[in-house]
Amino acid sequence: MASQQQYDVIIIGAGHNGLTAGAYLGKAGYRVKLLEARNVVGGAAVTQEFHPGFKNSVCSYTVSLLNPKIIRDLELARHGLKVIERPLSNFLPVGDDGLKVWPDADKWKAEVARFSPEDAANLDKYSQTLNRLADVLRALVLETPPNSGSGIMELLKLYKQSKPILALDDQARQDLIDIFTMSAVDFLKRFFSHEAIMAIYAFDGIVGTLASPYEAGTAYVLLHHCFGEVNGKPGAWGHAIGGMGAVSDAMASACIEAGADIELNARITNVLIDNKGATGVRLEDGRIFTARKIAANVNPKLLFTQLVDKDVLPRSFRQRMDNWHCKSGTFRMNVALKELPDFIAAPGKNQQIHHTAGIVMAPDIAYMDKACHDARKYGFSRQPVVEMLIPSTIDDTLAPKGQHVASLFCQHFDYDLPDGQSWDDLKAEAADTIINTVNEFAPNFRDAIIARQVLSPLDLERDYGLIGGDIFHGSLGLNQLFALRPALGYANHRTPVKNLYICGSGTHPGGGVTGAPGHNAAREIIRDLKRW
Repeated sequence: MASQQQYDVIIIGAGHNGLTAGAYLGKAGYRVKLLEARNVVGGAAVTQEFHPGFKNSVCSYTVSLLNPKIIRDLELARHGLKVIERPLSNFLPVGDDGLKVWPDADKWKAEVARFSPEDAANLDKYSQTLNRLADVLRALVLETPPNSGSGIMELLKLYKQSKPILALDDQARQDLIDIFTMSAVDFLKRFFSHEAIMAIYAFDGIVGTLASPYEAGTAYVLLHHCFGEVNGKPGAWGHAIGGMGAVSDAMASACIEAGADIELNARITNVLIDNKGATGVRLEDGRIFTARKIAANVNPKLLFTQLVDKDVLPRSFRQRMDNWHCKSGTFRMNVALKELPDFIAAPGKNQQIHHTAGIVMAPDIAYMDKACHDARKYGFSRQPVVEMLIPSTIDDTLAPKGQHVASLFCQHFDYDLPDGQSWDDLKAEAADTIINTVNEFAPNFRDAIIARQVLSPLDLERDYGLIGGDIFHGSLGLNQLFALRPALGYANHRTPVKNLYICGSGTHPGGGVTGAPGHNAAREIIRDLKRW
């Protein structure tokens, strides 16, 4: 027999954005219920033991974009979150000793000069350009985009949010337009010519995209990965002690302290809607929960094609959701290691500074380009782009003493395989291909593996609700950003269904562990509850 319970807000999904929204709403005094389909909070920001004694971040694997205001507001440090900066930002295993990307600007410039004095001379200009553009993004991250055709207040909002852009000089405005529309390669060529320098920067332009760095729009993806910070250091990358699950656990603790109720193993079958709008949700076990407002921390495509009756949606919005582009080309692996990788470019199994970095196995632009084209032709690249992190080098909570865990973030792997093939059949072959690729850079890698956890694009969809395997809840193309995310006229977290909101990465500012969509959605829901 179905049961009914009344809340102010029900949140579908206790991923990090749902938890952020729940904490803010609870702190504002509202009765909040979070319903999570899985048996753990965090969505894709979770830590899991995948082999006895070995645990790691399962999907998302590094910290930078998590907004500092949210960290302060929710007092995440008090709730147990500790983030430390990587001693070395990135490592590209090329040449005799590899390219080391230092977090210190002077050390990084000296390193670039070893490879190309000309590129080193342009480094300050590039950094100044990127930082100036990233500042524009930072100013907009916690803003709700204006809605088209919604009256004078939205026009005033547009004017206010345009101020950071209007403050730019003509050259900076041109750079901003260019970075939104150009390829990563074309933008980088303005400053650099050395293949290794180009490659380490271009990697950020293809993260989470099934795209070649030559494709228009990848320059913006590069910028998207530059607006974060760690412990007050803009552009830095860090590690959450205990893995990314520590971020979600701290948020869940803040939620509970604020009075929110979190229920796990609570899979929703549909949103309940009457002639006044959304009224509640029905669970698989038949229970019904009702609320004044419903907020969905899921991919918009999942929400509007699986949980909401399509007949209540305007035709144009249904078409938008049918065409919502979700495909990031991502394949995730975690491996338990008996020893550290011994790189040809930096020999030795003893821990060295490069083992603490994001190790990018994509030595040049041509390599990245071929990986993408292979994926489109064969379904997945025979020499994929791989970023390896070995967080146990700076966090001894993750593996037994003397042993290690490594995250492998791998591209390009198409969700849609050719000739009717299934990822369930090809997953092991793809995983072996990834291991063979890493082994070309570190020949002891294959034999060092004790165990592996493998997630194909299909697994990411089935297990974590990442439709199409898309880690961003929708690609970051120009037609799916800001006031167009998820649709023109609905960028303010509200939807065509009254009292139904979106609080996940399918809204501005997009994907990554930022907490910003949850923060912004909570603000809009609170405004509407006050007008109720």
